[in-house]
Amino acid sequence: MSVNSESSTFEPKRKLAHVIVVGNEKGGSGKSTLSVHIAVALLKLGFKVATLDLDSRQLSLTRYIENRRKWSEKSGVTLEMPTHHTVTRTQGAFTVANEDSERCELIDKLTAVEQSHDFVVIDTPGSDTYLQRLVHLMADTLVTPVNDSFVDFDVLAKVDADTNEVTEISHYAKEVRDARRERRMADGGFIDWVVVRNRVGSLQSRNELRLSAVIQRLGAELGYRVADGVTERVVFREFFPIGLTALDEFDSHVLGTPPTMSHLSARQEIRKLVAALNLPVDAHSREKAEKRKTWLQKPLKQVVLPDIFVS
Repeated sequence: MSVNSESSTFEPKRKLAHVIVVGNEKGGSGKSTLSVHIAVALLKLGFKVATLDLDSRQLSLTRYIENRRKWSEKSGVTLEMPTHHTVTRTQGAFTVANEDSERCELIDKLTAVEQSHDFVVIDTPGSDTYLQRLVHLMADTLVTPVNDSFVDFDVLAKVDADTNEVTEISHYAKEVRDARRERRMADGGFIDWVVVRNRVGSLQSRNELRLSAVIQRLGAELGYRVADGVTERVVFREFFPIGLTALDEFDSHVLGTPPTMSHLSARQEIRKLVAALNLPVDAHSREKAEKRKTWLQKPLKQVVLPDIFVS
C-alpha cells in the first residue's frame, strides 16, 4: 500500500493518541455505524475521543454525529460527543497536487487532536482512495467490517465454490498486508487488524458455516483476528436519525417507544465487539487519560527565565 507520490511520502512520527481506522473498500458494510459506536464506547469509559470522516461524498459519520448533537440540544439529554473533523477529498486537475493537498489537510486535522486526545477513530470511504491508503499506514488498530456472505468476503479473497479454498488474495487484503509491512519498516509500529463479521444470523446456515471456516483459515494466513459484529437489527437504523447508539441510556421518552429485547441485545453485541478489539483501555490507560485531562484544565503559567537568557 504505497502512498508515495512525487511530492510526498509517508513520514511516521510519535503520537499520543491511539488511532483506530475502520476500513473496507466496499460500501454498505457498516463502517460508519461501527465507527460511532466505538467512539461512544470509549467516551463512556472516560477517554477523550476524536473522530475523522474521510468519506466527503457520503459523510455518513458526520451526519450521524450532527444528528446526535441536534437531538441532545432538542431533548435536553446530555450525550457524550467526540471532537469531530472531516477531511475533504481534493478533485483538481493534477493528481500529485490533489494528494499533497489531502495529505496536508489530514495531517493538520490529526495534529490538532493527537496530543490532546486518547483515541482517534477514522471512518474511511467505500473505495480505494489516496486518503484511505494513507490512514491505513497510520492505524494502530484496523477494523474491517465484512457482511457475512461470500459476496462481501470478496473484499478479502476469492474462494473456489467447490473446495472452499482461497484461490486469490484480494486487492484490499494485499494493500493492508503491504501497509503493515511498510509501517513496521518505517517506525517499528504494529497494525492490529481485526475483521468484524457483520449481519451474522442467529441460526447460521450451511453457507455461513462454510464462510466462517474460510475466514478463520485466511486470518491465520494474513494475520488478522476475527470478531463478531452486529446482526441485522432494525434498531441500528432507528438510532441514526437521532444520533443515538446502542450504548446510550434510552427509555420511552428518548426512543418514542418502549425499549425492546432487540435494543438490549444490540447493546450486548456492541459491548462484546468493543471488548474483542483489545484496545488500550486498562487501568493504566485510564489513569493516563485522567492526568491529561487534569493537565489540560490547568491555566498556562508564564515561564520565568533566568537573567542569563534575557537580552
